[in-house]
Amino acid sequence: MTPEFRTAFNILLVEDDPADAGLAKRAIKTGKILCEVHHAKDGVEAMEYLRRQGDRFKDVPKPDLILLDLNMPRKDGREVLGELKADPEFKSIPVVVLTTSDIERDIEASYLHGANSFITKPMDVQDFFDVISQLGNYWFQVVKLPK
Repeated sequence: MTPEFRTAFNILLVEDDPADAGLAKRAIKTGKILCEVHHAKDGVEAMEYLRRQGDRFKDVPKPDLILLDLNMPRKDGREVLGELKADPEFKSIPVVVLTTSDIERDIEASYLHGANSFITKPMDVQDFFDVISQLGNYWFQVVKLPK
């Protein structure tokens, strides 16, 4: 029996900083991660995306992985993480916190609220690209994700 492989994955990148979002998208593309990246600029927009609210999000795919920044306006990543993991429809989606924070209480709180991983964004661009490449390899080559 031949295993079934998906041709592409969907990532929801929740990031309020346009430069960081652009860098993450570039790193994913450079890392040859076979996926489509959907971008939400804050937690409110992320939840609208996931709930397919409004014309803009009515036909979007359910993400296979969420990359979530913690510090955002309107609704921060902590709130989003809490909502996701409390909702049966979304709690199985893996969430990787990708943030500039390396504060122990942020790390601990993220895991307590159901984050699957916590990554502090490297300040060096090449290091950032390397981290994203490793992240892509792990989540889309090593790990088995639900369909």
